[in-house]
Amino acid sequence: MKRPLRIGIEIQRIFRPKKHGMEIVALELVRQLQQMDKQNEYVIFAKDDVDTGCLSETENFKIKKLPAYTYADWEQIQLPKAVKEAKLDFLHSTCNTSSILQPVPLLLTVHDVIYLEKVDFKGTAYQNFGNLYRRFVVPKVVQKSEMIFTVSNFERETILESLKLPEDKVKVVYNAISSKFNTDYSAAGLKSFREKNNLPDKFILFLGNTAPKKNTFRVIQAFAEYSLANKDAIPMVILDCTPALVSDMLDKLGHKQLLSRFIFPGYISPDQMPLMYNAATLFLYPSLRESFGLPILEAMACATPVITSNTSSMPEVAGGAALLVDPFKYEEIAAGIDKILGDEALRQDMVKQGVERASKFTWEASAGALLEFYDSMPKRNKALVAAL
Repeated sequence: MKRPLRIGIEIQRIFRPKKHGMEIVALELVRQLQQMDKQNEYVIFAKDDVDTGCLSETENFKIKKLPAYTYADWEQIQLPKAVKEAKLDFLHSTCNTSSILQPVPLLLTVHDVIYLEKVDFKGTAYQNFGNLYRRFVVPKVVQKSEMIFTVSNFERETILESLKLPEDKVKVVYNAISSKFNTDYSAAGLKSFREKNNLPDKFILFLGNTAPKKNTFRVIQAFAEYSLANKDAIPMVILDCTPALVSDMLDKLGHKQLLSRFIFPGYISPDQMPLMYNAATLFLYPSLRESFGLPILEAMACATPVITSNTSSMPEVAGGAALLVDPFKYEEIAAGIDKILGDEALRQDMVKQGVERASKFTWEASAGALLEFYDSMPKRNKALVAAL
């Protein structure tokens, strides 16, 4: 019987209360690995924060919280020190970056390399610093990694080209969706959710924020055109955007009177997002660039039709079950809204196709692909040593 491997998984910000896509993906994968792998020993490296209840230790999964003053201090100083003390066989860093000086073999998940394509400083100071940090660290870390995982074939080709890596060094492990994204929510539960968040019976949902790739200004522009052209236009529920930001955009467009057509529920926790998707009539996700686009599948699984972009990974993920538009043309986004909301037969057909498409992406399959690679690491390391 082979000895258990000691595997490190690094998810620095997994315990922060407002998780981003990378942390959500890593959390789901670890939860699935806990169910599937009772043999190997795992150490999860994270920074302490308020949401410690999102992941629990099990007999063979231990959590190591590392202190640090900054992101870079945690990753470049505290992490390699803790990895060395843990006597690991290898480490898997899950969120784009890792320690440049790593004492054990490294596996790295690179979700995207947008920050290598351009740095325009149009984001927040925090976003700009993060992009510069990744721009410096990632090219160095990938060269030292045993394998790079990424989340779509589109991103794989982009990484190979951007970082000049050999074909066999980048492997696709698709993201997936939690089983909580489904249509098994009662009418009473949805009614209560609507009342709590002041939501109407029908609305368009958009996950907007200040990141330029989210295309918020053009989405606001498209919604304004749709609203002005339809006397029975339904409102837009917009998450991660303040009323002041939307008001400023509408002012630039000369449509400030439309601010009342927007609803701002504030932060919706990941556990509540399935209810939000279920309550929505239509979901907009016309990003300029995505490495995967997890919300596309989340909305589909909740029987909500989706408009997304014809660029980057989004057609690959949508698989023909969403309406694709040119995200640089707000007129196409507006026409897409009109098309779906004006044709109930089309809307229902998209709902059916979307549910079927989303069912093809499971965390069991994604974690299984990772586990298969983890188990191959001893042989890979022996082969590497023999070749030296």
